[in-house]
Amino acid sequence: MLLAGLALIITAARLLGSLVQRLGQPRVVGEILAGVLLGPTVLGTGLSAALLPGDVRPYLAGLAAIGLVLFMFLIGLELDHRVVASVGRKTVSVTVGSIVVPFVLGGLLAFHLADRHAVTHPAVFALFVALAMSVTAFPVLARILTDRGLNRTRLGCLALTCAALDDVIAWTLLAVTVAVAGTGGSGVWRAALLVPYALLMMYLVRPLLQRRLAGRDASRVDTLLIVAGMLLSAGLTEWMGLHYIFGAFLYGVIMPRGTKDQIRQAVRRQIEPVSALLLPVFFVVAGLAVDLRALGSAGLLDLTLILTVAVAGKFAGAFAAARLSGLPARPATALASLMNTRGLTELVILSVGLQLGLIGTGMYSLMVVMAVVTTLMAAPVLWATGYGRRTQQPLPADLPRGAETDDLAVAAAGDNRPMEER
Repeated sequence: MLLAGLALIITAARLLGSLVQRLGQPRVVGEILAGVLLGPTVLGTGLSAALLPGDVRPYLAGLAAIGLVLFMFLIGLELDHRVVASVGRKTVSVTVGSIVVPFVLGGLLAFHLADRHAVTHPAVFALFVALAMSVTAFPVLARILTDRGLNRTRLGCLALTCAALDDVIAWTLLAVTVAVAGTGGSGVWRAALLVPYALLMMYLVRPLLQRRLAGRDASRVDTLLIVAGMLLSAGLTEWMGLHYIFGAFLYGVIMPRGTKDQIRQAVRRQIEPVSALLLPVFFVVAGLAVDLRALGSAGLLDLTLILTVAVAGKFAGAFAAARLSGLPARPATALASLMNTRGLTELVILSVGLQLGLIGTGMYSLMVVMAVVTTLMAAPVLWATGYGRRTQQPLPADLPRGAETDDLAVAAAGDNRPMEER
């Protein structure tokens, strides 16, 4: 049954992913919807369990975890150090605005929702929901910009650098949230090991990898060693009481790039096909946990509140910061809609929250719907602001020339194709 279930999941994910992609939407939306369609929301508990029995789902979850580890490694690998290190005033302003406003509003909403969702620790719940409201999905945003030829425009470069910085802050805040949620003395001191562990990885493991891979492409043996190190790093951060995604992400960040990024390209070529096969399993497994039938009319009210706060908070924060930084209304609107894209980054964070008991199934289901809706909104808003048609020309009339966006054009808008399947 495991192989049959795996075949069903991959087929459903590919079909719906291709369908939504033809409609101008990111593939990840279709893959999440495949899980929702195979789950109790559409098929009901009985039929869903018949197609994917309970004894099979733990094995599917294991494959999904491997796909997620590989994906987080690739996210860290794709994070261009030049982008994060060279951000300018405009980038910082938009990023801060797009995080702080939805974070505060999301936290306030969470305290209102805590009583309805049987929350044990309201403060931790509020912190997690606030984080989930403030996320931007860098890989999905990069794919949207690439599909429309905006990745090499100044607007696209600004959006990419803001999203990259947003991702770094999001994973940091998630680590803090998970550490705060972990009670007990051993959990606290283990979580405190993350900082020295990160320094050890940066200043000891990275030079060793640089020496091993210098001047040549990664061989199969090198790739096996890299994968082993990635899994070990993921296991160590899980032992620290955090989550295995942090270890995988950190290992990708500290990977040496080499001259003209040849090391990164070689490693990516060998690992990405496996990730592309297994990551849809993660999306579908995550979608299977969504049960909108159990929410009732109260759930619709909660969903309305969540969508309103998520969309208004993210859009208002990014738009106001962009306008205060000197952007005209049209590109500021397009930028705010792009920063409102949550997609797979949101899904990863929500899955961590569900797995660790920070949120329940009901809240998880509502937040997944919010992630899908906000991701679907980006393309129509881009069309409405005149950025929907494919172009490779810069937009000097719309976006004032700024040193940070011009200097980062090559760094931030380089080869974004590794995330094509997202």
